[in-house]
Amino acid sequence: MTDTRPLGADEATFLAAVCSGDTARFALITERHRRELQVHCYRMLANYEDAQDLTQETFLRAWKKRESFRGHAALRTWLYRIATNACLDFLEKRNDRTPVPSELPDPGSEVLYLQPYPDRMLPEDPQESVVARETIELAFIVAVQHLPPRQRAVFILRDVLGWPAAKAADALELTVASVTSALQRARVTMREQLPDRRLDWRSPATHELSNDERGVVKSYIDAHERNDLDGLMSLLRDDLRFAMLPEPGTSVITAKDAVDGWVSGGLFQRGHDDWRCITTTVNRMPAAVLYLRTPDDPEYRLFAIAVLHIVDGKIAELTGFDATDKPWLDLPPTL
Repeated sequence: MTDTRPLGADEATFLAAVCSGDTARFALITERHRRELQVHCYRMLANYEDAQDLTQETFLRAWKKRESFRGHAALRTWLYRIATNACLDFLEKRNDRTPVPSELPDPGSEVLYLQPYPDRMLPEDPQESVVARETIELAFIVAVQHLPPRQRAVFILRDVLGWPAAKAADALELTVASVTSALQRARVTMREQLPDRRLDWRSPATHELSNDERGVVKSYIDAHERNDLDGLMSLLRDDLRFAMLPEPGTSVITAKDAVDGWVSGGLFQRGHDDWRCITTTVNRMPAAVLYLRTPDDPEYRLFAIAVLHIVDGKIAELTGFDATDKPWLDLPPTL
């Protein structure tokens, strides 16, 4: 695999580390790429813990294959190639890493292994395509999971990272014609999965939350803490899409039915009516972290995280995740 570029300082330093067998220098150089490689693995796998494991596997494979690096490609390109193929190997062995049919009347499906990605773990000085908001939001990550693994890899390398067809073909050991065909099929699927979303990921991307989003998440937290069911209802669209992962059963319901369902499930009733919440962002989306204090407990304990997709001042999608036993979210266990 070759890039039309001279040997850079990163590559020269890496080659020196390879020749000397300097493991410390090798680790220092490759570590610079950890965060963006982890985002890449997350897009491939939709699961933060798997992405962590596969990023580490990438570095192990890079060390084992270090002598194959000759500096003909950028070090970053070489590492992406290893990471992509590590993810493909993982997916080949796991039959539980594909969407499953949903209970909705339309022919939809659910990604039960989906996990949120904490914004604090995104690259600090990223290339725009690496963490453009449109390519890290939950809906995009879910849509990508509907692509067969190799199509998924082609789509991410070509349309998200902007690699030329020849470079992607070399990384995946495919012909340029095969890559072009796979990309065309992947784009069709993505348009079907994201019919109302932006599909041009090469144009200038957004990163920050809007004032509208900040206002809605604040109102959601205020209503939650006050057990204001009418207030909650007023924030939800009447075609709300709701899921509580990893439990199956994504539903599209009215605002009233959503709130009634939460109440009938025990929320906002005695023992589940003393809430405190904090705001955060995951997948560059606004989120509310919910803490519950039960009777006779002096502390509010971490309960769940509600990730919100907000459209025109209303919550259009609410994806809940169990927030316990997930230290990588870096959330305080109690308030």
